[in-house]
Amino acid sequence: MKGPKNIGFTLVELLVCFVIVATLGLVVLQQVKGAKMRANQTVSTLNLRSMVIANWGYVADFGTYCPANEPKNRVRWHGARTSAKEKFDPTKGFLSDYLGKDDRVGICPEFKDHMDGNQSFENGSGGYGYNAIYIGGTPANPFLPNRPSNVDNPARTLMFATTALAKSKGVQEYPFAEPRRSVTPDGKLAGALQPSVHFRFGKKALIAWCDGHVSAEGMDDSSGENFYGGKNKDAGIGFCGPEEENGWWNPKRN
Repeated sequence: MKGPKNIGFTLVELLVCFVIVATLGLVVLQQVKGAKMRANQTVSTLNLRSMVIANWGYVADFGTYCPANEPKNRVRWHGARTSAKEKFDPTKGFLSDYLGKDDRVGICPEFKDHMDGNQSFENGSGGYGYNAIYIGGTPANPFLPNRPSNVDNPARTLMFATTALAKSKGVQEYPFAEPRRSVTPDGKLAGALQPSVHFRFGKKALIAWCDGHVSAEGMDDSSGENFYGGKNKDAGIGFCGPEEENGWWNPKRN
């Protein structure tokens, strides 16, 4: 008489099943991560667009773009503070009154988990940076913002971007989108600057242009200076666009 047939799984079959389940799990996880990033990118795009619209509101009232900073370094586009030792109040910046009911810059959800407010240089910029050298100021006067009439090609002149600063202990909030080179008061290119554009969306950075549209752009060069012990490339921080005449930052480039 034959005994009962063994209908159990062999060790090999169990291992195959485990590999299949693990592979499917990884596929699903990647899809979930991708969906979350796309959702975060949509929110960040809306934040950037609202910042450009707010700046247009400032132009309507004052005839210039919003200042990036003021001489005492207590009021900036994204917030204000009473002293250099205090944190910025994100509802008191030059742009705050034009940013809707919250009076502050929306936080980029993709950057939020990486931001450490206790170590950031400037709180309240939401993970975004302003073109301070050419839009929120001018080479001749960093505290005198530019006028829209001086922007020859608004569709290809950077106003805001996703930004961060690479430090020895990670990535920190940074409120300015820096071009490749500093600029002398007479408009000549000078020394190299540390990059701050953050390519956080699948190796893409979001750029808000002076005409109001927002686009995702890839990194062209991540070998810029770093003065704080960080690694720009590892942090996904670098430059984008053409290098000549400071590229997309310069509203008067040829």
